[in-house]
Amino acid sequence: MTNITHRHRLPLGNPALPSHGREHNLSLVLQRLHAGGPMSRADLSRALGLTRVTVSDLVAELIERTHVVELGQSEAIRPGKRATLVDVNRSGLQILGLDLAEDSILRAAVLDLDGNILARTEHSLQQETGDAVTSIVLEMARQAITLATAPLLGIGVGTPGVVNTEGMVLTAPNLGWVDVPLRALLESATGLPTLVSNDADAAVHADYTFGEGCADMILVKVGRGVGSGLIVDGQRVRGVHSAAGEIGHVSVGTDGGEICGCGRTGCLETWLSVPSLNQSLKTAATAPDPETAAADVLHTAGERLAIALAPVVGALDLADVVLCGPTDLLNGPLLESTQRTLRERLLPQQPPALTVRLASAPEDIVLLGTAVLVLWNRLGVA
Repeated sequence: MTNITHRHRLPLGNPALPSHGREHNLSLVLQRLHAGGPMSRADLSRALGLTRVTVSDLVAELIERTHVVELGQSEAIRPGKRATLVDVNRSGLQILGLDLAEDSILRAAVLDLDGNILARTEHSLQQETGDAVTSIVLEMARQAITLATAPLLGIGVGTPGVVNTEGMVLTAPNLGWVDVPLRALLESATGLPTLVSNDADAAVHADYTFGEGCADMILVKVGRGVGSGLIVDGQRVRGVHSAAGEIGHVSVGTDGGEICGCGRTGCLETWLSVPSLNQSLKTAATAPDPETAAADVLHTAGERLAIALAPVVGALDLADVVLCGPTDLLNGPLLESTQRTLRERLLPQQPPALTVRLASAPEDIVLLGTAVLVLWNRLGVA
């Protein structure tokens, strides 16, 4: 698991209180244990540069919160009394993740603190939008809670659309949502602390934390819609309107195109979303040369994606472009076209600094990302 250095910032104009420093130290203990495994209090003291008394006090509070447990004595042979090992409560706490990103399926899963999926459920969507989808999500969350075998630390949600810091989905055209207070609704329905994030933001957290991601990257999530998550200098970028990475409704050409769900013409989603790709491939199957026509569809989609990405990659000098979605659609002509068009449109670097790749385990990446969100919010762990 990749360790991430987070910069703790206090609100401008607010004084630094002793409690802020204590929460920071509690977070450091949890981060060290989560990344490194069981340790003694003495080893934690040396690793964190804190006194043994301070570490013992911090561990005692974390045990009281049930975030840390004692595991028994160390087997290491050392002079004196054997040390007692402590660790994050890996088997005693779980997380509920909701993935609302796919074209026709809503997913929920119970995960442990290491990101392992312990149980899962899903619900198929037909043509539901708006309040009907909201009702389905709330009921799916209630049902998924019954799959947990330990207390739940919280709920993480990855959803299409623009999500503000209060967990309200400001707009998600493909779900028919406008100003849906999803966090408040889920907390009211379940009684559990809830974090709501854009699905691509959740996915980029997962790739960065559990996958191959780096400190300067963009992950493009292709599903019911198209969005992206950005990490720059190790920090997720939100933007002034909480809409950083919303490239799905960027116009990618002056040659018209299909009418998008947002009402405009020529949006990237009309070439790259899963429903759009499937419809275009269905049409290609009736062409005189179906194989060539299908390759052209995927080539064009990759080219349009690169047109949208090139200014972002160039302006931010990113090192990694990750495509996340159905492998049968993204791998092959679409990925190759994206790579080629990006390199044609960017300043050449020697050696080439940009990697364009597919995400690993794309079917679960949003669920993993929701676990990262809950770990960071509830335990200060990433």
